[in-house]
Amino acid sequence: MKYQLIPVTPFQQNCSLIWCEQTLKAAVVDPGGDVERILAEAASNNVQIEQILLTHGHIDHVGGAAALAKQLNIEIVGPHIADSFWLESLPKQSQHFGFAHSDPLSPTRYLQDGDEVKVGNQSLSVLHCPGHTPGHVVFYSKNDAIAWVGDVLFKGSVGRTDFPQSNHQDLIDSITTKLWPLGKQVQFVPGHGPLSTFGEERVHNPFVADQLFS
Repeated sequence: MKYQLIPVTPFQQNCSLIWCEQTLKAAVVDPGGDVERILAEAASNNVQIEQILLTHGHIDHVGGAAALAKQLNIEIVGPHIADSFWLESLPKQSQHFGFAHSDPLSPTRYLQDGDEVKVGNQSLSVLHCPGHTPGHVVFYSKNDAIAWVGDVLFKGSVGRTDFPQSNHQDLIDSITTKLWPLGKQVQFVPGHGPLSTFGEERVHNPFVADQLFS
């Protein structure tokens, strides 16, 4: 699995273009906006976008999804149905955060824990990781030991839990019981900021380092 980070929106959210090297079939993870830039990156890498994958329903992650899906006539997949209220509230979110107007969004299908998503010949496992939002999911490539974690975990920090239906303990549980078992070697792409590994965060992250729970 290859990928290209594409920071989008004023929030500099890490949208990812990911693709299978064998088939050049691609997916876009969390297209928060700047659709033309996403399309330009796909063209420069000579890949065909076939689907959109959403980790959760916040506007900086989904604001460009409908426009991209309409332009390319492709499916929007995810997040978990527990985030449907966030997708329905996109008009209010866009106004509150100063984004261009966004209509309510209905994905082609919602995801559940244990689902699998195919990108060309590659497979991504779906982990339901509530806390930041109730329907947040993570996409994990076992073959490449990399995970797209949205706003669950960051280098040196974790996702905010001061939103409606957020829950701090659920977030910590998602990280320690869903992500850590994948292995310390796993690299992760967060929704914002630099990449890191689970092993690095288990040593240095002040919110979820192993020494906090020993």
